[in-house]
Amino acid sequence: MNAWILIVVVLALSSLLYYVAKRRSLTIARSVGGIHRLHSAPRYYGIVAALLFAVPALVVLGLWISIDEGIIFRLVLAEYFPELDRESQVDIDWLTSQILIFAQTGRLGNVENAELLQLAAARYQHLTSLSQTLRNASVLALGSIAGFVFVLAISEKLRARPIAEGIIRGLMVFSSLIAIFTTVGIVLSVLFEAINFFQIVPVADFLFGLEWSPQIAIREDQVGSSGLFGSIPLFVGTILIAGVAMAVAVPVGLLSAIYLAEYASARIRSFAKPTLEILAGVPTVVYGFFAALVVAPYFADIGARIGLNIAHESALAAGVVMGIMIIPFVSSLTDDVMTAVPQSIREASLACGATHSETVKRVVFPAALPGIIGALLLAVSRAIGETMIVLMAAGLAARLTANPLESVTTVTVQIVTLLVGDQEFDNPKTLAAFALGLTLFVATLLLNVTALYIVRKYSEQYE
Repeated sequence: MNAWILIVVVLALSSLLYYVAKRRSLTIARSVGGIHRLHSAPRYYGIVAALLFAVPALVVLGLWISIDEGIIFRLVLAEYFPELDRESQVDIDWLTSQILIFAQTGRLGNVENAELLQLAAARYQHLTSLSQTLRNASVLALGSIAGFVFVLAISEKLRARPIAEGIIRGLMVFSSLIAIFTTVGIVLSVLFEAINFFQIVPVADFLFGLEWSPQIAIREDQVGSSGLFGSIPLFVGTILIAGVAMAVAVPVGLLSAIYLAEYASARIRSFAKPTLEILAGVPTVVYGFFAALVVAPYFADIGARIGLNIAHESALAAGVVMGIMIIPFVSSLTDDVMTAVPQSIREASLACGATHSETVKRVVFPAALPGIIGALLLAVSRAIGETMIVLMAAGLAARLTANPLESVTTVTVQIVTLLVGDQEFDNPKTLAAFALGLTLFVATLLLNVTALYIVRKYSEQYE
């Protein structure tokens, strides 16, 4: 029984236990004079029984899955390769991969110690099967004990509702902690690798360097063997493309939001708003195809006609398509903010003699301005983090230029290119991706914090 089947079995048995506990509470209620004599409604007894079965079982299953394979590989390697240097992670990874390949396919390539690897793979299969049997038995036994003990303990005085609410509250807290710890883990994983990079390349050279050429030569006598890791061209390209995108998205998004919120009829709004928001659901790779195959050649052709040299891979093409992509972020959030402004202040403005347009410009828009600014900053964060459109339409050239007609690259594109293929995380070329990721994370975090600060500090409260 694999893990997914076991999860289905646990959920099915917990549902069955819910029914059993609820029926038992009803039986006890009849014997003591009615449901009103029970401390809690019958459904709470069923909820507690189901949770006491499912929660411990799933927790044990998750812990078992997370540690059993590592323990099995350690036992196998200690038994068949006792001379293995435990400090050599490369050798350990190679052996475990070969054992896993043979266990899954039954075939090995022309490798050294093939017979010993076959024995190790057979031992791995045996221990894996034994581990799955013990896991299934432990999960079902623990859930059954917890659930059925509660069912036997049901009485008219048992406080089932507080128990159910406490368990559900604990699950909510646990879910919140998972989100928090996941965020912390992501930050620390990037931070530690970035620190390794800055031990090789000085922070000042990375943050203020004007040339980006991370290629590391194979031989020491080759030109550029040390690489150039100045990130200024990447951040200039990122800001340039994001600026073009915002130049497209802000006017179109704001004007469409004002129209939908203040001027459009209910019929037009019900059709136009969902249609506009479809743009947010289009995959970014599709936008990349559109930019590379339609927009970029079109701009190059227009430039040739009017005497401008517009590259086929340009910041202009990528920025325009990216701006189209983030129009729904601006328009939808702005529309929601403007419609949240109370109707009473619109009516008060009209009653004072203002026209509809004056009311929108001088009353509604200023009242919604903090939320609109927050929406724009969130859209900027989205533009800065975009990858596929830039990769397909703006190119890979790290040029320090403010000309949107030329080819540039961004931080996210360089992160992708640095981590493509089989890479060892022990050289500055690969580690540079983590330094870029950390810097980009800090930049977007500051933008998001600024947006939240503006919304909370300057938003007006209406009764």
